[in-house]
Formats: sequence, C-alpha cells, structure tokens
Amino acid sequence: MNIPAFSLLVIILSVFVGWIIYHFVLGNGANFEGGTNEGKAINLIGNMYKGGVIVPLLIGILLIVLTFAIERLITILRAKGNGSVEGFVRNVRDLLSNGNIDAAVAECDKQRGSVANVIRSGLLKYGQVEKETNLDKEAKVAAIQKSLEEATALELPMLSKNLVIISTCASISTLVGLLGTVLGMIKAFAALAQAGAPDAISLANGISEALVNTFLGILAAALGIIFYNMFNNLIDSLTYGMDEAGFSIVQTYSATHKERE
Repeated sequence: MNIPAFSLLVIILSVFVGWIIYHFVLGNGANFEGGTNEGKAINLIGNMYKGGVIVPLLIGILLIVLTFAIERLITILRAKGNGSVEGFVRNVRDLLSNGNIDAAVAECDKQRGSVANVIRSGLLKYGQVEKETNLDKEAKVAAIQKSLEEATALELPMLSKNLVIISTCASISTLVGLLGTVLGMIKAFAALAQAGAPDAISLANGISEALVNTFLGILAAALGIIFYNMFNNLIDSLTYGMDEAGFSIVQTYSATHKERE
C-alpha cells in the first residue's frame, strides 16, 4: 500500500495524539485513588488507562478513522458540486438535445463537481469533433467516449483516495484490541497466581481493564466499516451519474448527427 506523505503524517500524528490522550487525560491523577495513576481507578476513564500499553495505539487508530472520515466527507461533498446531481444531468441532457452546447458547458461550470468535470470534458470534445470534416460519425463518437473515459479515470482516484486506510484500520483494530485484552488477562491471572489465594475482586478488575482494549478495538472497527461503506455508496452514486451523463452525450450525438455521405 503506497501511502502519500500527507496521509502518513496524519497517521503518525494520530498515534502521537493517542499517546498524549492516554498519558495526560486517561492517566490524570483525578481518575484514581490517592491522586496518582498508580492507585485504583475510580471511574471509566481510569479503567481505560489501566488497559495497558495497547490503549494509546487503539486511540490512535480511532483518531485515524475519524480524521480520514472527515476528510473523505468534505472531499466527496465537494465532488458532488452544487445542487442535485440528477437534476444537473437532466438539465445538461435537455440542453444538449436542443443543440445548446455552450449553455451545457456553462451549466457544468456552475455545478463545479466531479460529474460536471467529466461532462464538461465530453462536451468540449463534442464541440471539437463537430468541426472535424475528415472523421466519420463512428470516429467522432469514439473520440467523445475516449474523452469521457479519460476524464472519469482522473476523477475516480481522487474520490476513493484514503478509503484503503479506513478499511485497513477497520480490519486491524479488532485484532489489536484482542491483543491488548489477551495481554491484560495474562497480567491479571499472573497477579492472582503470585498472590496465592484467589481474589475475586482483583480478577474482576483485571478482566474489566483488559476488556477496555476490546471495547476500543470494536468501536474503531465499527466506525471504520460504517464510514467505508457509506463513502463507497456515495462514490458509486457519483460514478453512476458520470456514466449516465456520458451515455447521454454519446446517444445525443448519435441521434442528432447523420453520417455524411
């Protein structure tokens, strides 16, 4: 997986912030008996601190998911442009059917989304092939289709960028959380073995602290899966709009132009 420098920086900063939250927020003395994090936890935040060294990593993964989810949401909403994509495609189709290419291009400039960028590319090529006298109808249609495909190929990577990071975090967070839980359980049972007589309270506290890792891991995984699927659905909707608009452009050209004899 080739991670861009900015995305790598976000990942490093998220893990670092997770470490800060773990030590200075969760480990604050107010969350423990005696005013120090060496004492017994008196609330959930203190219990989370007692979850061990895996907790800051899980907090970092959670921050990575939230950060890239916000970034993708902003990018995809911007890619949708102004107004309804369906209404925009319908307007362009009507203008093109009436032969008003300039107005259709102006509509694309007004909409300012990924679908508009693809359509604009196709419309510009549409206008160019109109002036070509040495090409037959099929060659002109092929040129329009190629322009639409190239514009779509440029837009799609921008829409799906960083989704693989969200997907990866969703996949590994549960495993990392389980690792923290296993380490916590090992420590809890080891403490009981060294103490000699079984201590139900110590065992219950140890299990509670260990399960904090499972909680954080499942939370990060659940959010990652939700965001990943949501963004994929939004991207599919935009891709469908691009394909529909491109098909309309090609069909309109084919229907309104007869091959020159």
